[in-house]
Amino acid sequence: MQTAPRQPRDQPAERPANDQVFSEPTAKPLAQSTAIAPALKARRNRLAKLIDFPVLLWSGAAKPRNFAANIYPFRASSHFLYFAGIPLENAAIRLEAGKLTLFMDESSVEDALWHGPSPSREELAERMGADEARPLEDLAEFSRGVATLGDRDETVQMMEKTLLKRGIVLQRQHPKGDQALEKAIVQLRMIQDGASIAAIKQAIAVSIQAHKTGMAATATAKTEAQVRAAMEAVIIAHNMSCAYGSIVTVAGEVLHNHHYHNAMGPQDLLLADVGAETADGWASDLTRTWPVSGKFSSTQQDLYDIVLAAHDFCIDKAKAGVEYEFIHLVACEIIAAGLVDLGILKGEPEDLVAQDAHALFFPHGGGHLMGLDVHDMEDLGDLSGYADGRVRSDRFGLAFLRLNRPLDVGMAITIEPGFYQVPAILNDPKTRDRYKDIVSWERLAAFSDVRVFRIDDDILFTSQCNEVMSRELPTAVHEIESLVRSGR
Repeated sequence: MQTAPRQPRDQPAERPANDQVFSEPTAKPLAQSTAIAPALKARRNRLAKLIDFPVLLWSGAAKPRNFAANIYPFRASSHFLYFAGIPLENAAIRLEAGKLTLFMDESSVEDALWHGPSPSREELAERMGADEARPLEDLAEFSRGVATLGDRDETVQMMEKTLLKRGIVLQRQHPKGDQALEKAIVQLRMIQDGASIAAIKQAIAVSIQAHKTGMAATATAKTEAQVRAAMEAVIIAHNMSCAYGSIVTVAGEVLHNHHYHNAMGPQDLLLADVGAETADGWASDLTRTWPVSGKFSSTQQDLYDIVLAAHDFCIDKAKAGVEYEFIHLVACEIIAAGLVDLGILKGEPEDLVAQDAHALFFPHGGGHLMGLDVHDMEDLGDLSGYADGRVRSDRFGLAFLRLNRPLDVGMAITIEPGFYQVPAILNDPKTRDRYKDIVSWERLAAFSDVRVFRIDDDILFTSQCNEVMSRELPTAVHEIESLVRSGR
């Protein structure tokens, strides 16, 4: 059942795209590329055109897991990686006028014993195209007027206190610089360059293979954990890591479900939200939902077709110059229209969305920025996702919108509409009373075999159109069923 798409009433006018900041992908991921220094230097030079003060960015430190020698996997700060390109630990970079100074200590004999030989500070500086390399203690000489991002990491805070001779302050250090630094970094990182696009596409390619492997593994797997293992094995085999905690579950109505103990029955739908991350930090984000049996039931296919219609129509309408909130509302109205067609909701789709009735079944936003983080730059709050002057709505149907700005050339985003039956929402007495004349609870009960559907793809905007970077991972019902049955 394909639901006829309906557009929100007020589509914003398109605005001209900026082609000057976009280039076609030609480079390999930075950590493996001979083009690492030129790509990084170009980013530093672009930053220098936006600010006129020095900047200090920290890489971060590994966190112990109960005792010092047993650490969690280290992940360098994305802001550090964007300009340095190498996932160093306990390092800092100072940027000024396009020049980069690397601050880090040489590894000790004890480090070599436990972790093997490491490149020297000078070798690492050469790889990243640094202009100078110094030990960490020299930072004190270069701390005057430096802008930082107010790192929340306690180890970094202590290093700033010791090396920069300043107190631990989570507020901004530079009276004019730090907020301007945040805005400049958002402006740069929001538009992907050729090297970042190439790295993101490599992560996506591995994620696609992982999802196909997971679908095939479902035929013989007994638990969610076994499917997760099959998917993450693909990522690990490509020397990548997971960009976020994998969600592989028959209880996908729990949006961030990180439990994998459930047995899978033939009536279940399995949601897999799994994305690979390259060695230098570039992320992907893909979600598919498939029937454990290899065959959608009629009720499952009815609801899947609604979500797929929203997914496809949003991708068709998403292009440079269009407001992302419009894309989100397109998804909301198509889902509402489909639920009306099935007899679950009553009324006109536009009115239902205005009353947030759609959010009973589609409570989150339609997608987000992606790049070095799967939710790119959300450590800076809504500064990245929301255009200047915009704030989050307190409406039930818009409060979780992560992206509210015009789309632009070179921007990479996700589009991920969904349908959820969340007991905590649907069984809430206040909800039942508010929507008693809008929701047919009896009709909804006929779809009890659908706890969730989500379809998530990664999109890149060019000056001509949008590119579905994850297009090789099928969304059509017959193709998904075929992939699941292939495991038999």
